[in-house]
Amino acid sequence: MGNHLSIWALGGIPEIDCGDDLTGLILIAVDKSAIPLEDGDILVVTSKIVSKAEGRTIRAADREAAITSETVRVVATRAHGDGSTTRIVQNRLGIVGAAAGVDASNTAPGTVLLLPKNPDASAHNLAGDLRARTGAEVGVVISDTLGRPWRDGQTDVAIGAAGVRVFDRLHGSVDNTGRPLVVTRPCIGDELAAATDLVKGKVSGCPVAVVRGMGRFVGDLDLPGAASIVRSAEKDMFRVGTEEAHRAGYEEGYAAALAVKSQEGHRWY
Repeated sequence: MGNHLSIWALGGIPEIDCGDDLTGLILIAVDKSAIPLEDGDILVVTSKIVSKAEGRTIRAADREAAITSETVRVVATRAHGDGSTTRIVQNRLGIVGAAAGVDASNTAPGTVLLLPKNPDASAHNLAGDLRARTGAEVGVVISDTLGRPWRDGQTDVAIGAAGVRVFDRLHGSVDNTGRPLVVTRPCIGDELAAATDLVKGKVSGCPVAVVRGMGRFVGDLDLPGAASIVRSAEKDMFRVGTEEAHRAGYEEGYAAALAVKSQEGHRWY
């Protein structure tokens, strides 16, 4: 028998309010599932319920203003024929995506939901509580939904993690033919988030899933979190959108040409 992986969603988790005991509510759902947590299990938790428990719901009559307040860098902006605008931005967590992670779905009218302030810290607290209350060495991934460059549609990715190795480091090993693997580095955190979304869904009311069979990636709570997945600026080959890059290049070239002509003392036509 080859590798085996089990993933199931935890039903029965109620609507979350600020200050709720998220660990306790998850463990009630675990009890109802009749499948106790074991060493090596990984819980993938939708960021929305973490944000709600942490009081990240804010009053915002204008979602666009909330997006602006969470933006540290604009990557690309596109206006659509229906009058709407898509903004791809880098938010305060360093994550690049649409709308800075500001969510207006399943929130009270006039409010929006922001991402957790520190998703890795949230995952660390949750994993620590789960380990303390169950005695099982489990890991936690906090997930959110993002689009991808070059591909249509969205998938869930890891924005927080604790007790989980978010990368599988295959550098230095060889493939089945003996060829060395030079840059192969699967992102286990994102793969876990995407896989569990298949059972959690977007509208099923099951914001937590358990993964069993990936225990080799579960370890110390202080392992590098999901923040380590974010590509650094110096390694980012696609800092801005195509139109924005073209515009910036044209403006820089125009300014450089003006400066040269000014130094030459000639009139420029």
